[in-house]
Amino acid sequence: MSPSSARRHRRPAPPEALAPTGPYLAPRLTLLGEEACQRLHAASCRILEQTGFRVYHPPALALLRSHGALVEGDLVKLPAALVDAAIASAPRSFALYRRGGQEVSCLLDGTQVYFGPGSDTLRYLDPRSGRRRDFQMADLADCLRLCDALPELSFVMSIGIPRDVPTERYFRYQFSAMLRHTTKPAVVVCNDLADIEAIAAMAAAVAGGMEQLCAAPTFLVYSEPTTPLSHALEAVDKLLFCARHRIPVTHSPAPMIGGTAPITLAGAVALGNAEMLSGLVMHQLTTPGAPFLYGHGTHHLDMKEMISVYGAPEFQLARIMAAEMGHFYQLPVWGYSAHSDSAVLDEQAAIDAQFSIQTALLARTNLNHDVGYLEAGLANSPELMVLANELIAMNRTFARGLQFDEEALALAVIDEVGPGGQFLSHEHTIRHWRELWTPTLFDRQRLDPWLEKGGKTMRDRVREATVGLLDSHRVPALPASVDAEIDTILGQ
Repeated sequence: MSPSSARRHRRPAPPEALAPTGPYLAPRLTLLGEEACQRLHAASCRILEQTGFRVYHPPALALLRSHGALVEGDLVKLPAALVDAAIASAPRSFALYRRGGQEVSCLLDGTQVYFGPGSDTLRYLDPRSGRRRDFQMADLADCLRLCDALPELSFVMSIGIPRDVPTERYFRYQFSAMLRHTTKPAVVVCNDLADIEAIAAMAAAVAGGMEQLCAAPTFLVYSEPTTPLSHALEAVDKLLFCARHRIPVTHSPAPMIGGTAPITLAGAVALGNAEMLSGLVMHQLTTPGAPFLYGHGTHHLDMKEMISVYGAPEFQLARIMAAEMGHFYQLPVWGYSAHSDSAVLDEQAAIDAQFSIQTALLARTNLNHDVGYLEAGLANSPELMVLANELIAMNRTFARGLQFDEEALALAVIDEVGPGGQFLSHEHTIRHWRELWTPTLFDRQRLDPWLEKGGKTMRDRVREATVGLLDSHRVPALPASVDAEIDTILGQ
């Protein structure tokens, strides 16, 4: 597909995608620009039309064939027109609601930026004992209540794999914990169609029925194609179930450069974008206008340690590229943030978290998960989630930018105070000082008062804050009848 064709099929840019204007100036992080976005789109369309992709799902193959795709066995080749039609039909925005469906928690309109934890880690870094151990359901409940308490975390995920429930049903037990221990919306990972049907049934029980759930969705499904260029039966089942019921979904590939994708970042992103677009086509052919979250998780393989890397500049470049392509398509964007390859909460973890949080806010990836990940996603640290909450608040203030009007320039105030005066007691200062960011964990004391108050390090303060929230925060219980219905679904 040529760049001119890409431009012809693309929807007009919304006002919010343009440079900020008016009384506020805000920093932005960009990399590609319009021409490079068009080139990446054309590259992905070429992959889909010439190389093709495999779909191991007979009804999806029939659907694609009936709409003009070339299908040979399980190999599909898509004309660019189908890709463009899917992009055009996907909604520019949708919302995720808090438990009960009355209050929007995340408005995914391409401009707002939200954060939440990740899914399915193996090990729990217990902030009370300092021990690293397997997850239990009680630990998952603790982590979810902590997320509920942290104002900068707007959604939850399953966080860890509990070892004290049936292995073949742990995705369902995870979701039951999300319903019971937070009122925030959930992003759900699950195995197959039976899992998503059970999860939707539990969510509908809380919402008051499937119709109410579809009108005000309280969860989003995180599904993945298999890189390179394959869609498993289970993944497509989940994707099309979400389309039919208008449950928000992201079908986000995870190309690993140097492993399952080209070693070059541009090639890996072109591949991941193609995989995402192929999923979008199947989704929108099933139900045009069903909510879909754009994204791809392009990691790279560390050639020395042979692990998929989170704390890397290349990973953050891929995040910027994903954000720009999502904005190019006018779709809200799936992202990653506040994670680290470090095995413990240390300086490396803090640096990785800061780097990724600032990137997410400046590039405007909209729904950012994996807050609290350590050991490249093998472990979860509640303390890192608490530290990340502080870093997100600080970086959100930075990304918001500054007021830039007559009131902010304060020329009349400067003239009034004049040479040798002071601004501390001026009405202008009193009116605006609360707009400055005030930390809750960072310490700005000088050495002597800091020592007099115990000389607590950042690690000390983070642990105290984490344990304090775990001990004190409570979530309103579900009605007994709803709680019983969830138990019934879990037992089926």
